Amino acid sequence: MKVPFLDLSLQHKAIREEALAALAATYDATRFCLGKDVEDFEKNFSAALGYPRALGMNSGTSPLLAASHCGGFGPGDEVIVPTFTFISSAWGVSHAGATPRFADIEEGTFNLDPEKIEAAITPKTKGIVVVHLFGQPARMDEIMAVAKKHNLFVVEDCAQAVGARYKGAPVGVIGDAGTFSFYPTKNLGGCGEGGAFVSRRDDVFENARLLRVHGSARRYYHDIVGFNFRMDGFQGALLNIKLPRLAAWNARRQAIAQRYIAEIKLADVILPQTVDYGASVYHQFTIRHPRRDALREHLAKREVGTDLIYPVALHQQACYAHLGQKAGSLPVAEKASATCVSLPIFPELTDEQVGHVIESVNAF
Repeated sequence: MKVPFLDLSLQHKAIREEALAALAATYDATRFCLGKDVEDFEKNFSAALGYPRALGMNSGTSPLLAASHCGGFGPGDEVIVPTFTFISSAWGVSHAGATPRFADIEEGTFNLDPEKIEAAITPKTKGIVVVHLFGQPARMDEIMAVAKKHNLFVVEDCAQAVGARYKGAPVGVIGDAGTFSFYPTKNLGGCGEGGAFVSRRDDVFENARLLRVHGSARRYYHDIVGFNFRMDGFQGALLNIKLPRLAAWNARRQAIAQRYIAEIKLADVILPQTVDYGASVYHQFTIRHPRRDALREHLAKREVGTDLIYPVALHQQACYAHLGQKAGSLPVAEKASATCVSLPIFPELTDEQVGHVIESVNAF
């Protein structure tokens, strides 16, 4: 039995007629940059997930850039960033002119370790980027306590955690700014690039709104130096079709994960940790094993697709070598990079395919 790591065609076949009709309506109305489709999505996204308001943007990286500018990050500042994440988590900090100071992660959740934040703080520290990695909420109470103590601006990178909640609150508005990605592979993915920005703070949200459209609240009048982060109408239209299905899709991911956790019995395997403060939406189901590469080869022979998500931690990337955080300095993340492998977990997997993944892992 063949089990791909991911097959986006299944989801898009199921909504093809509805999606094409929505895109045709956008096309005919020439609503290409922002416009009604994006405005509708912003309202629907906020209502569905519990946000006071949202800004649609043109990628998941753009709201991270906007958040860094909203936080006032700049030359001479340091911002704490987890080292085990996608590189975009650090791009906003770098492009604002500040320096990312990479910190280690928790063994069980892959998320930023609150106990390591305090040790990373210096007189130059101005903020924290928290990543809710693989859909698992980070320990926000502890992180916010440190941020309050040191007056730090907190950015929540929710690119992989759309629909996740921390102690009942939606991720993204616990800190000062929240960012989302609608890259096609995400739990809520577009047909192309897309993202969103949220905040509980009026001043931060309005600053991001200005940044999104060339620093302009009124056409041809520019209050600040801004960007072009506008979401296009086609992505807004498509995301409006997908959004009502998100809860069911996330529930299916959670059901698959529960089977994996209950039924994978391979010796020496480390499964994702479940926590009592919030349920993961399982953008990825990432396990660890000391013979990771051999396990991947075994699964490939059984036609089970896998992927290596973050085989190199950020502090070991060539673009950040000048920061001087050497191998061995962040050992938990480095071990995760060397031993992690992600299994198939997308809503369209059949129960038989899930069973085949479990049987194949246990047979290693």
